[in-house]
Amino acid sequence: MSRLRTAALVGNPNAGKSALFNALTGARQKIANYPGVTVERKAGRMFLPSGEPVELIDLPGSYSLDPASPDEEVTRQVVQGDFPGEPAPDVLIVVVDAANLEQHLVFAQELIALGRPTVVALNMVDMAERDGLVLDADALSAALGVPVISTVAVRKRGIDALVEALGDAENQNLSTRHEVAGQTLPERRLAARNMAKGAILSEDSMHRLHAKLDKVLLHPWLGPPILFALLFVIFQAVFAWATPFADALDGGITALIGVVEGAMPEGVVRDFITEGVLTGVGSVVVFLPQIVILFAFILAMEQSGYMARAAFIMDRLMAYVGLSGRSFIPLLSSFACAIPGIMATRSIADPKDRLTTILVAPLMTCSARLPVYAVIIAAFIPATTVGPGIGLQGLVLFGLYVAGIVGAMAAALVLRRTVAKGGASGFIMEMPRYQMPPLRDMAIGLWQRAWVFLRRAGTIIFVATIALWVLLSFPKAEPGESQVDASIAGHVADGMHVILSPIGFNREISLAIIPAMAAREVAVSALATTYAVEGANEEEEAEGLIPRLQAGWTLPTALAFLAWFVFAPQCISTIAVARRETNGWKWPVFMLAYLFGAAYVFAGLTYWSAVALGL
Repeated sequence: MSRLRTAALVGNPNAGKSALFNALTGARQKIANYPGVTVERKAGRMFLPSGEPVELIDLPGSYSLDPASPDEEVTRQVVQGDFPGEPAPDVLIVVVDAANLEQHLVFAQELIALGRPTVVALNMVDMAERDGLVLDADALSAALGVPVISTVAVRKRGIDALVEALGDAENQNLSTRHEVAGQTLPERRLAARNMAKGAILSEDSMHRLHAKLDKVLLHPWLGPPILFALLFVIFQAVFAWATPFADALDGGITALIGVVEGAMPEGVVRDFITEGVLTGVGSVVVFLPQIVILFAFILAMEQSGYMARAAFIMDRLMAYVGLSGRSFIPLLSSFACAIPGIMATRSIADPKDRLTTILVAPLMTCSARLPVYAVIIAAFIPATTVGPGIGLQGLVLFGLYVAGIVGAMAAALVLRRTVAKGGASGFIMEMPRYQMPPLRDMAIGLWQRAWVFLRRAGTIIFVATIALWVLLSFPKAEPGESQVDASIAGHVADGMHVILSPIGFNREISLAIIPAMAAREVAVSALATTYAVEGANEEEEAEGLIPRLQAGWTLPTALAFLAWFVFAPQCISTIAVARRETNGWKWPVFMLAYLFGAAYVFAGLTYWSAVALGL
């Protein structure tokens, strides 16, 4: 039986390779890691016009066959047939961005020079045409000496022509190719510029507008203030815009608790539903509007093309602490969740740079912290304005995010001078075109993020909350005795309180941070469940979490609690992925130790300072 033919998608990052892979393979895909490395191998089955099956491999985005990261090293090895157990692909499909032709043709020439059957997919021509850029695929094909097919992968335009070209690829006359073998990088860049000019039929003023925008947004003095002003607006909006929706959800859950209490007799089952499920899990679900608003801004920044500019702006700042702009994208991803952020460090070439980024990623204020911050801010920070359009609550939230960033930079500075000693490395990043965020893509992204949040509420948070409710509810208290005092959880909290009371934590906090190791949001549901079980009567139980916090906590305690969550690595999943990405327990244990140590120290400093100031 003959070997299955293979084809590889290869090209610069952001060329649309994944969209083209999906268009060619549909649901016939399998994803795993390459053996021995934490680099994803994505393969799928496609069929030529003759009906012959072909295995299609989507290789990591690269800028050169001279690798600068583990991802690029895998691409080089697979393309050149050097990867153990991975035969060299029979055909290369070089994917280039039609609107970034000059830059993408540099790598395309290097691949064509290998002398292998090759087809170029001139992708995203619709976006280029929208900007007034008209390209001649035939002229480019003549210059390169290989077939060039115009495609729009997301709309499956040009897919049939591309598949047909793949079927004929092994019959190519290799002698007609543009000779680039042995050329230096400057020579390839000059050739790419000339070929791009020869392929462009017309270009309007849109590109000049983009250049003018970059002169402002990437300016060394104007760029950073614009970025931080945008972030400031985002956190103001998280509170100002979300409040009506969050109040409506809270009112709905309170009403549902009342219905259950009115319909069911007193007992363990009713307490389970009202105290464990509705009060516990519901106290987290009410923060869904804040999550959606935050991610609406993040998605808009990504899809508009501004996110890459933010990485460029931050490169200079990060160089001071021994990192580069290449670390910015993983750290920015960690604002959503540290898990994909840590996984994104695979694109970082320098191992010490990558390790440092992994170790500081949990300090980025992930979306799981938002419910914790929101409930404490709502309880203890007045909803007043401190200037035109500036709310105090949003200002405090912005300050907490800044504290996480500053903490991460300070930790990186120390790590790069001690256990991960090394200097900052440079990086290359492609600046995508500016565009209006597609509403459909925005809607899909927001739905996915909302679904992830709700799924966590229905799984991890639900299980942790119910487990805590059981530990709080048994054994039953004797007459006159507090249920929390009599419970298993109460005895555990008493032991924890000895350690945590010096930094201002009360027993309820001591109890809440244990189940919050499953997920940070559990801290909110744990507090809500604890106060619900502790309620002396139905009126106290119905008060809600915020009034109970205001009645039982001092402001120094609340501020110390916020400081703890800026630093504490309260997420088992993050620890697990750090173990996988560092191939052992040494660095995850180190990460746990230094982050919990920092959380304890800064929570204590916050509490003692607040008490000294008379707050």
